[in-house]
Amino acid sequence: MSSKHIHKSHNVTLLLYHLVCPAKYRRKVFTEENEETLKHICYEIEQRYELDYIEIGSDEDHIHFLIQTVPMMAPTQIVKTTKSITAKEMFRLHPEIRKILWGGNLWSSGFYMNTVGRHGNEEAIRKYVQSQGKQYKQIHRKNLNEQLTLFSG
Repeated sequence: MSSKHIHKSHNVTLLLYHLVCPAKYRRKVFTEENEETLKHICYEIEQRYELDYIEIGSDEDHIHFLIQTVPMMAPTQIVKTTKSITAKEMFRLHPEIRKILWGGNLWSSGFYMNTVGRHGNEEAIRKYVQSQGKQYKQIHRKNLNEQLTLFSG
């Protein structure tokens, strides 16, 4: 894996996000040529922002990004930065895409984003926390299924 801990003056982090961006109208607009352009645009974004595109994958009508960043960048800021710059540059460099997407937007308004754990999933982290110190005492544990119900309804 290419991700690495990011060392700043007062913190060390390893934050990874999986972002999926569907093309507007789920149009099949991604070709080998413009996928290469997208890769170069993301490289340019890396030079200006604290974003590292660990992996980029295409499925004709949507793109998967595996992104590492710092804790000062909120997930919505990652999405906005990625979608706005890539859209602007893709339309500039590949005007033929605009003909397929008559509304003037490369991306749909929606997206999917998930955190990615390099060193373990929720259960592995829970066991790690419980094994710290001489005598672990659980003072709180939220039932994730109940929490999901609260948010969905």
